[in-house]
Amino acid sequence: MVKQERAVRTRKSLIDAAAAVFAEEGYVPSSLATISKRAGVSSGALHFHFENKKALAQAVEEAATDVIHELVRLSGSASTSALQALVDATHRLVACLSDDIVVRAGFDLSAERALGADAGLVQTWQAWVEETLHRAEAEGHLAPGVSPDVAAAAVVAVTVGIEVLAGGDPQWLAERRIAGFWELLLPGLAPEHVLVSALPRSG
Repeated sequence: MVKQERAVRTRKSLIDAAAAVFAEEGYVPSSLATISKRAGVSSGALHFHFENKKALAQAVEEAATDVIHELVRLSGSASTSALQALVDATHRLVACLSDDIVVRAGFDLSAERALGADAGLVQTWQAWVEETLHRAEAEGHLAPGVSPDVAAAAVVAVTVGIEVLAGGDPQWLAERRIAGFWELLLPGLAPEHVLVSALPRSG
């Protein structure tokens, strides 16, 4: 049991260290030696858990995807409209991007061509946004003529774009950025009666 717990801690340390190194240096330039040093473990311990850098990067993205799954789960409930769940999820996502280096690195890795077709965190987020906006349409919470797919493209572009821009200026992750986006988008997205109950909010 003690060995298992130690192995779990070591694996998590390696994932956290890899996320930090990937975020700072980029996937391609980073080295396993730098990651093992950041994690405070030997090169042998790293290779025990991960065959190569690609496997480690995939583990980072998988960990980030788990966070996103939990994030969207917390944003929805039986009493929450699809549109409100989407607004809340974007607020939570921006908070995660600010606080969780694994999530930040996961989004960066999702766009990394060197990882090939296995990279898919952005696709996971996009699929949920699209599904949620189609549910909003079914609930009658989209304005006439609004395409769920077009709206989803705007939401995904802005949320992923915020993460990219934050690499040069952390202020892009300020809550006012995503709140301002919804204040701009919602009046054209939802009917007037929906705006009363689907205002931007965090939490």
